[in-house]
Amino acid sequence: MGRLIPWGRRASVLLVLATLAACNRSAPPPVQTGFRNAEALIGATSRYDAARFGGDWQVRAAFPGDANLRAVTFAPQGPTLIETRGACDSAGVCTDRRDLWALNEQGPGRYTMRAAVGGAERAFWVLWVDEGFRTAVVGSPEGGYGWILDRQATGGEDRITAAQEILDFNGYDISALQVRR
Repeated sequence: MGRLIPWGRRASVLLVLATLAACNRSAPPPVQTGFRNAEALIGATSRYDAARFGGDWQVRAAFPGDANLRAVTFAPQGPTLIETRGACDSAGVCTDRRDLWALNEQGPGRYTMRAAVGGAERAFWVLWVDEGFRTAVVGSPEGGYGWILDRQATGGEDRITAAQEILDFNGYDISALQVRR
């Protein structure tokens, strides 16, 4: 007749086996929403200053949904944001289209944007800005968009590289980012 293992030992053996099985289980893949891992931490920059952020910005990088976004203008009074997008008709004639968004401040560097036409809403968070307010990263927690903005259309490659690292740190899939040089 076989030997019986005492109940206390049996429970210990089962606990060890369950622990080993849990260690071998692979983690589920990260939840991706838009261009961002929804499980990654994200936060607005503590360096944000609406007055210094105000003015014209060139879009130096964006994700595919904003391929035709050229520039944004932030007006701290109001506050409002104007997006300038290139639009071409069927004849190949291209013009700029400007879309106005009213901003409702949710906290430092965090706004809810509401389209003046159609009333669409989305989050607008300033994730990072360099010390001189020359380069900035904006995006949204849900990951539907992310932009690298700069005061100039060219130059500042070190800041553009740093901005890409900020997007990556905040959970964005920068392999999809379209950088304009």
